[in-house]
Amino acid sequence: MSMITIGMFGAVIVLTLIITYWAAKRTRTTSEFYAAGRSLTAPQNGLALAGDWCSAAAFLGFTGLTALYGMDGALYAVGPLVAFCTALLMFAEPLRNAGKFTLGDIVQCRMKSRTAVVTAAIGVIAVNLAYLVPQMAGAGVLIKLLLGIPYDISVAFVGIAMIVYVAFGGMLATTWVQIIKAILLISAGVVVMFFCLKAVGFNLIEYFNLAESERGAKFLQAGNYLKNPFDQVSLGLSYLCGIIGLPHVMTRFYTVPDAGTARRSVIWVMVIAGSFFIATAIFGLAAAHFVGADAIRAADKGGNLALPLLAQYLGGGVNSLGGDMMLGFVSAVAVATILATVAGLTLATSGAVAHDIYVTAIKGGHVEERYQVRVARMSVLLVGILATLLGIAAQGVNVAVLVILGFSIAASANFPVVALSLFWRRFNTGGVIGAVTVGLISSITLALIGPAFLGPNAWSPLVVPTIVTMPLGFLGAIVGSLIAGSDRESERRFEEVSVRAHTGLGAEV
Repeated sequence: MSMITIGMFGAVIVLTLIITYWAAKRTRTTSEFYAAGRSLTAPQNGLALAGDWCSAAAFLGFTGLTALYGMDGALYAVGPLVAFCTALLMFAEPLRNAGKFTLGDIVQCRMKSRTAVVTAAIGVIAVNLAYLVPQMAGAGVLIKLLLGIPYDISVAFVGIAMIVYVAFGGMLATTWVQIIKAILLISAGVVVMFFCLKAVGFNLIEYFNLAESERGAKFLQAGNYLKNPFDQVSLGLSYLCGIIGLPHVMTRFYTVPDAGTARRSVIWVMVIAGSFFIATAIFGLAAAHFVGADAIRAADKGGNLALPLLAQYLGGGVNSLGGDMMLGFVSAVAVATILATVAGLTLATSGAVAHDIYVTAIKGGHVEERYQVRVARMSVLLVGILATLLGIAAQGVNVAVLVILGFSIAASANFPVVALSLFWRRFNTGGVIGAVTVGLISSITLALIGPAFLGPNAWSPLVVPTIVTMPLGFLGAIVGSLIAGSDRESERRFEEVSVRAHTGLGAEV
């Protein structure tokens, strides 16, 4: 591998370590560790959200799916743009006002129940691990391509880097890694798009014409990957509701000083991430034409290397100076993308383990500030080790498909808890247990027996099971609340939480 490529990769690692060192000197309290001291501006948080959101699935998986399956990949890509409308219009302000660091804080504020907090934390951990695994898998194939080292060692390297970033730098380091990653991502997208357009005389429509002539008109229609129409609806539900249940996105609303800034952050991420997601559809069609499906599958059967291979081709091909520079640049940005995303996920998981389970549920909130941070850093180590092991086991699966499992769990288990905590008076501890238990078990089970994991031997026809599992999650929440019976304290606190969520009175500052 060219020294240029290795040098670009090394530069990204060095830059992120410098940021971590800087942030570590400024991270002392739990607010600084989990929420960057609530000091971020809307553009900063919007860029960090884009860094969170434009994960390995977006950068690698969506392009690969489009290259292999046509417009179904594009459906995966543009869905998140619509999803943020839900966050903007309904949840950004209530989440910022009602919570402190985690989903467990909202549940605790509403119910004052340790059982409910632990149950909600289990849902958070499950979503984060499901979302972490594809990031680690994407990192493994990329670093293997860049440095020629085995896949499992590549994943372990990312796991170690992730632990260092989060354990020492907390949310401040994670935020600035994500901001720089978002800027690099935009730059990489602009460069690749320029060369893509140049290759067809700046006629964007030509890629659609080429796809139709080479692969047939069906390639530009839905149904090549998501063959079941219910899967297409289910994918939309996963995005629309799952985004609110993603803990690493939710924690971003706590890093700003007020609810207005939280709303403006969402607008920033819609513009930045939305533009890039739309571009991945063009990258996928270009990769299908210039690289070819066979070469893409030969490099990685999940299609995760379509974009780096396209960049190498556009730069001049294998072993050319331009090809090595383009491959190195795009791959280094992809690695930065993964490092930023896994840092955010790890921090959110650490919050569930250390803040919700240990500090809130076990210790009742009576833990010294410095010891809370110490426990959080220890939980980062445990989460990092587990994510690394699961990432090694996920070799060869398209990362976008794995991410949708995380979305399905988020929409089925976490979203009902968030929505009903904020908007249903009779929701109680029994409802939390019902939502998380039913939503978690049903979404994981149907995903594992579906085509995404079992292929043609699947027992379930749905690649994305959210259309079934999210209603089951809400049903579990409602039945659980009714079985538990009337909880006057929880109903009384609903008024307090409702006022706080919609006015900001009594919100954490």
